[in-house]
Amino acid sequence: MLNLRQLSTASADFESEFQRVLHWSAETDAGIETRVAEILADVKARGDAALLAYTARFDHLAVDSVAALELSREELKAAFEAISPAQRSALQAAAERVRLYHERQKQHSGLSWSYRDADGTLLGQKVTPLDRVGIYVPGGKAAYPSSVLMNAIPAQVAGVPEIIMVVPTPRGEKNPLVLAAAYVAGVGRAFTVGGAQAVAALAYGTATIPRVDKITGPGNAYVASAKKHVFGQVGIDMIAGPSEILVLADGTTPPDWVAMDLFSQAEHDELAQSILLCPDAGYIAQVAEAIERLLPSMPRAAVIRASLEGRGALIQTRSMDEACEISNRIAPEHLEVSSFDPQRWAPLLRHAGAIFLGAFTSESLGDYCAGPNHVLPTSGTARFSSPLGVYDFQKRSSLIEVSEAGAQKLGPIAAELAYGEGLQAHARAAELRLKP
Repeated sequence: MLNLRQLSTASADFESEFQRVLHWSAETDAGIETRVAEILADVKARGDAALLAYTARFDHLAVDSVAALELSREELKAAFEAISPAQRSALQAAAERVRLYHERQKQHSGLSWSYRDADGTLLGQKVTPLDRVGIYVPGGKAAYPSSVLMNAIPAQVAGVPEIIMVVPTPRGEKNPLVLAAAYVAGVGRAFTVGGAQAVAALAYGTATIPRVDKITGPGNAYVASAKKHVFGQVGIDMIAGPSEILVLADGTTPPDWVAMDLFSQAEHDELAQSILLCPDAGYIAQVAEAIERLLPSMPRAAVIRASLEGRGALIQTRSMDEACEISNRIAPEHLEVSSFDPQRWAPLLRHAGAIFLGAFTSESLGDYCAGPNHVLPTSGTARFSSPLGVYDFQKRSSLIEVSEAGAQKLGPIAAELAYGEGLQAHARAAELRLKP
């Protein structure tokens, strides 16, 4: 019998129980922090030699040079050609949809613009891509070709000239789908290194691996800690927490569908979170029954059980409106609006990494092939963060070209404010351009 929390917003102790469900500490283990700091310092100091030592120690892969750890474009192409026709077709179809979505994103948010005011002064914004980015891709048991597409394609669409992928290959075991995805996504260079040492190599550069401007992509606790440590030396996408799904249901979707959607995040790991919000007590009971019935058939049943019992919940709300309010408080990574009329509730939803509208829109479609990026803010950070996108691989420079007439208008304003701040050189620089 699954020990899954069932809460009601009408209960007097709901708030305290609700906070227990949401609680998750982002604090990194002190031992991990110390070890990561040592690895980063070592790679920064010894470069390739440290990378070779850590790759031999952690991945049990001993080679004579870091150059031997680089995957050639030919090897990526060979992996693409070696996978099954069905896998090739799926990779290409997913990549095309992800590319089309991010091209439209670039059209709306990633272009330069300018205008001239009445005095002829030009003001605007110049958008340029980053020169070089590094994408981290998990390897070994956790191999995610979809993550290659989601990280590399928006960088490519943004116009980044060089994309470098790092992926651990424990004992030399290379995942052909990951390599094929790198080929499809346009990865320029790829190295079979992982862990904090790979993050250090990307952040500081070595004799073989060039320094990048930004690092994106998921990883384990060591990778997350390393990204946090090198932020400032390079940009990073985010520090991601456990995966989350919140299903907002009105009781019209088949209960089995909702149960499986809750499983889809719970199967990631024991700390993943799956929550159902619904005003219909009878429907919640049907979902609970579906969970009990379907769980034994899942290959990762033990992980799903631990996740649901540790951080999952079925919550009865007073109304769908209240469910939307609670959803905004949670600000989930994935939000499914499993409703007969999802557009009715969409305007009420302000905070979520990705919003999946309607019963047929399973979160898993977003993970692989719908088009929008699956790298999403977690742990409530959707209140102020956005999905990975083209804009993460671009930077913006302000454009200012002041006309002679404009200098006469702006100069006195700037000088007055500069004198008020006690910055006389600022003021005089503006005044020198004023006509006598």
